[in-house]
Amino acid sequence: MHSEGCEKEMKRPYKLLTEDLIRMNRREFLGVSSVIALSAFNTAKVEVTKQASQKEVMEGGVSKRVDNVVLIISDTLRRDFLSCYNNDWIYTPHLKRFASMALVFDQAWICSFPTVPCRHDILTGRYTFTYKPWAPLDPETVTLQETLNKAKIMTALFADTPHPFAPGYNYQRGFRVWELIRGQEHDAWKSDTKEVKLPCAPEKLRNPWTTVVQYLRNVSYRQSEEDYFPALTMREAAKWLEKNYDRRFFLYIDTFDPHEPWDPPRYYVDMYDPGYDGEEVIYPRYDLCDYLTERELKHCRALYAGEVTLVDHWFGYLLDRIESLGLLKNTAIIFTTDHGFYFGEHGYIGKSLITEKYQQSIPLYPEVAHIPLLIYIPGVEGGKRISALVSLVDLMPTILDLLGVPIPQTVQSYSLLPLMEGKKEKVRDIVVASPTISHKGIKVPHPTNRSSITDGEWLLIYGSQVDKVKDPQTTAMVDSIMRTVKTLEKGPIRPKLFHLPTDRECKHDVIEKHRDVAEFLHKRYVELLEACNVPEEHLQFFRHL
Repeated sequence: MHSEGCEKEMKRPYKLLTEDLIRMNRREFLGVSSVIALSAFNTAKVEVTKQASQKEVMEGGVSKRVDNVVLIISDTLRRDFLSCYNNDWIYTPHLKRFASMALVFDQAWICSFPTVPCRHDILTGRYTFTYKPWAPLDPETVTLQETLNKAKIMTALFADTPHPFAPGYNYQRGFRVWELIRGQEHDAWKSDTKEVKLPCAPEKLRNPWTTVVQYLRNVSYRQSEEDYFPALTMREAAKWLEKNYDRRFFLYIDTFDPHEPWDPPRYYVDMYDPGYDGEEVIYPRYDLCDYLTERELKHCRALYAGEVTLVDHWFGYLLDRIESLGLLKNTAIIFTTDHGFYFGEHGYIGKSLITEKYQQSIPLYPEVAHIPLLIYIPGVEGGKRISALVSLVDLMPTILDLLGVPIPQTVQSYSLLPLMEGKKEKVRDIVVASPTISHKGIKVPHPTNRSSITDGEWLLIYGSQVDKVKDPQTTAMVDSIMRTVKTLEKGPIRPKLFHLPTDRECKHDVIEKHRDVAEFLHKRYVELLEACNVPEEHLQFFRHL
């Protein structure tokens, strides 16, 4: 573990703490031994033979496992819509093939929620939800890409996801080359005087006259599937690979699909809902789902499934290009998402409640928080499943470990490489998925911003135990529209506990029957917040279950 503030101070079981100390001592030892080895080389001119395995080549005192890493994020991708996670009705042959080559993580969870805080986790290795909201990248923040630049590894970014790379947000900072494919969501990219026709009644859409109209205008030029965003982004990344495959690199690809608006080519939709002739709610209003008919809700799932198959097709295109360039022998490939989506589960459509004037967080149940994660490593047998708990915040140290680059002390999370190489059975006891619960701009943590704390078996939904929020908070999160965060009406929100193996849909709250389990998860959660230096003025509202 590496930490400056957060997990460094955490009270943890003796065995795990000892393993961390052993690992740090080993790195320190390797750092010293590399200097000694270099001196011996210069003195005795000893020839380094090619018999050393690639995974044991030493770089800066750290063992290098691969030459390159490709990271692909597909936004808003539910794990249960993939065949490698037991879906039997959605066509994803390329991800199925990739899963047979890769390690499949069965207990991967998000950390900070949603889009921008999640990218901050991934690029910094820090628990963003404990100190930073949806906000630009701070100038002083240590990032993955800048750490790799210092190690003389080429860094490249290709994305069509708009929010982290929008003007002022600057999450592309430090990438040696980067390209943003314009036009997603409400990107102010195209304008003309032609009337844009909405595909359904405007009251069923989220931001119909701004986001949806702008999006439809942005994509009005499409002539074929190659003009869709996953195709544009994957093809640009593949072109870059063709010219840079023979150097060390980190390639980050971030596609917004299957995030709304859902408008895949018609033939993909017809695979899942042929003959539908009703309204197409391509970007539903985030709300209780009862404003949609069951038929409309079914078609929303079909639209989304078409998006998933579209992403799968162009992921396959990229994977074929990686293979044809001979990169499978020395390149790790990571495929994941930032969160899922509710399609009527728990009574919701979306992943929060957003109206014209108000916004409110809703609980992060498994449909949103439990995600796909597949990692291919050359030389590691594919098709295996890993049941250990892991979090998206673990990706930065994992990537650095794979590339043999020392992990900065600012990183608060864990490398997954020991899990993947079979050297450890677990790296963490709990994971926390959460919207931001503390930052400098708030007086009182808003109680609707609830964290999901899980050990893989139990899931605790818990938020600050505030009686009343006196001063309404505002937010411009997501689409730059200022909204009021809804305040409490009936006092503190009661925590809930669910047993995932027997209640995957989280319909039965068993906190009264298993108070000891809830107290254990809550205790570990508070320890994490303490270790992350959440100020006491906020922490006081989380100390009691």
